[in-house]
Amino acid sequence: MGRKKIVTTVEQVSDVDDGVLLPDYNQPPPPTPFIGGSVIPIVNKLQDIFASLGKDQQEQLSKLKLPQVAVVGGQSSGKSSVLEALVRRDFLPRGCDICTRCPLVLQLENRPSLPGDEDDGLEWGEFRHLPGRKFYDFSEICREIQVETEREAGLNKGVSDKEIRLKVSSPNVLNITLIDLPGITKVPVGDQPNDIEARIREIINSYIRQETCIILAVTPANSDLATSDALKMAREVDPAGSRTIGVITKLDIMDRGTDARKFLLGTIIPLRLGYVGVINRSQEDINKNRSIASALAYEEQFFRDNPVYNGLKNSCGIQHLARKLNQVLEQHIRVVLPNLRKELNNQFVTVAKEGHALGEVMESKTEQGAILLNILTKYCEAFSAMVDGKSENLSTTELSGGARIHYIFQSIFVKSLEEVDPCDEVTDENIRIAIQNATGPRNALFVPEVPFEILVRRQISRLLDPSLQCLQHVYEELIKMSHDCEPEEVKRFPRLRRQLEDVTLKFLHDGSKPAERMITNMIEMEMGYINSSHPNFIGGKRALEIAVEHVRASQDGRDVQSNASEMGQMSQSNPSRSDIGAFPNQAGQPQSNGERTASIGNSTTRTWGISSIFGSRLTSGETSSSREPGKTMHDINQAPSIIHLTEPPSLLRPLERGTEYQTEIIVMKLLLQSYYDIVRKNVQDLVPKAIMHFLVNDIRRDLLGIFIKKLYRESLFEELLWEHDDDVLKRKQTGEMFLILQQAIQTLDKVVADVSSTTPSSDTNDASILPRFH
Repeated sequence: MGRKKIVTTVEQVSDVDDGVLLPDYNQPPPPTPFIGGSVIPIVNKLQDIFASLGKDQQEQLSKLKLPQVAVVGGQSSGKSSVLEALVRRDFLPRGCDICTRCPLVLQLENRPSLPGDEDDGLEWGEFRHLPGRKFYDFSEICREIQVETEREAGLNKGVSDKEIRLKVSSPNVLNITLIDLPGITKVPVGDQPNDIEARIREIINSYIRQETCIILAVTPANSDLATSDALKMAREVDPAGSRTIGVITKLDIMDRGTDARKFLLGTIIPLRLGYVGVINRSQEDINKNRSIASALAYEEQFFRDNPVYNGLKNSCGIQHLARKLNQVLEQHIRVVLPNLRKELNNQFVTVAKEGHALGEVMESKTEQGAILLNILTKYCEAFSAMVDGKSENLSTTELSGGARIHYIFQSIFVKSLEEVDPCDEVTDENIRIAIQNATGPRNALFVPEVPFEILVRRQISRLLDPSLQCLQHVYEELIKMSHDCEPEEVKRFPRLRRQLEDVTLKFLHDGSKPAERMITNMIEMEMGYINSSHPNFIGGKRALEIAVEHVRASQDGRDVQSNASEMGQMSQSNPSRSDIGAFPNQAGQPQSNGERTASIGNSTTRTWGISSIFGSRLTSGETSSSREPGKTMHDINQAPSIIHLTEPPSLLRPLERGTEYQTEIIVMKLLLQSYYDIVRKNVQDLVPKAIMHFLVNDIRRDLLGIFIKKLYRESLFEELLWEHDDDVLKRKQTGEMFLILQQAIQTLDKVVADVSSTTPSSDTNDASILPRFH
């Protein structure tokens, strides 16, 4: 069939080629209906919502990455021409140097015609930094972009990561959100900074490294695709090519004999989302003010007439690129939207908790009093619950609260006292000296009571220090508990927090004093009266029986060993039975009974006889009766010598007196051990009771009353509930964040059912352009 003209109106002309209606690019063609119409506007609205946040708040929501399309390419790659072709308007700055120096977020909004709409059929743009002001003249939009770029990035051709947000509303565009990023450059121009390339790459990477970002990599056809900076940067963050769309520009100016068919088919550098080839307006076309509509018509004619691109209908032309971007973005949004909603909910919960901790603004004394009383009550309830083991934040990894106090009582205090031996610091010599000192100049017939009482009091006094240490340990645990039970609300009031700490510490300190006095009095009571009539006390009679049995058993063991030794010696010398009756003395004569007694006395106890007093010098075998009388008188008339006594030393030690003192020492030790155990059990029982009564139970019972008495005064409300200016500002920002997140969640909730039940329309002409995006 031949080509013929069909005139529908005076101004609109359409071509019919073989029965196929072709659009007339002299008039903007209507877009494919409702592709991405359900979800892309929602994302645009979310971007507007988050864009209203301050820089600090945006950093707080940095984990929330909205789906978007980032346009990446080198200088003079045709990025601007592609964007203008999608908008079908001239609105971007042009020049030979770098023009895009700030990220330009371009939201294309398809606005269907509505009856009564004053903007019906009109196109307009609106900047985020100029809310409410609509630009109907796109040349003014271009000038405003230049002004805002210079305001953010300066006049020295530098770059900035500050976004410029522009929304274009038109019935002639599809719903797409694009981010025009600065073109990749390598050599600084003019007064650009030396690290201009690194800065630009960092800006680009901050967008394309996000998994929710679709990368539109623009590469001119008259350059080597393998050296494309855009594809190289895309591959660094998207090695699988699962979210990268390649755009091949300037197909009409390739060298003769060359074409981009292999590029578009993806045989050189494969991309899962494929490539699209487009024709750009040349600089001459721009200088001659050639319209975009006529450029699109030329592009359509080029691909139709060039046989190389036959069969690549779905990979050529701006119209197909717009549909492809729209559909890919929609499918991408459908994939990431559930996770985005989950992240929004998590962030919302976090901000809500933070806002709850920061509290609300107090405008009256009544509100201040209610908040103060609530804090004081929560503090005391949390303290009591922690002592009783009923805390909501019960630890499962370590002991806490009242369990630590019980551990101090039983595992530290009681166990430490049980390990103490009352006789470990009292030696046998100490006991012997004490007994002899207690008898004075006489020998004691029985074990005296005075040394027992002295020694037992000394051991009882040793129980005071561990008892007071136990009190100190519990006191420190209560201080730790007072810090751990602070409610969240008190953190916003530093002065109130400090006053709570001071009042609690003073109350604990005052409560420890009666406990300390009680413990001291208990030890002094035990020392003041030694109750030897206690039913559990062993008593002197029983102690003596045990001591005698012990000494007798020890002597029997020594006698057995001594007899065995003597029998061994006798068997070696083989004496006759007639010699066993008496032992010879040094002169070979048997000793008399008196001499044997004196000899034994010299070896065991010192005796003082007459012979020793008068200094007898009798030799062996000589008696006084055998001496001559004359010789004796001569000795008497001779002058006697003077007997000199040794001076007693300053430090005297008692002499050993055999088994007598051994029995007394054993008796004394038994008495000490018995009575000490009685006192120890009393102390182990009464000291924890005193601490609990005077300190722990007292603070649980009276702390709230002390708080109300000391702090709950209307004149102190302003001072106690004072907040830092930073906290006031943070509460304001948190409130704004809360409202914004709430608005974002409500926005998403409107389309959750649509997203979960609706899939892209399968009866549109471009439904088969792309496989489903995973």
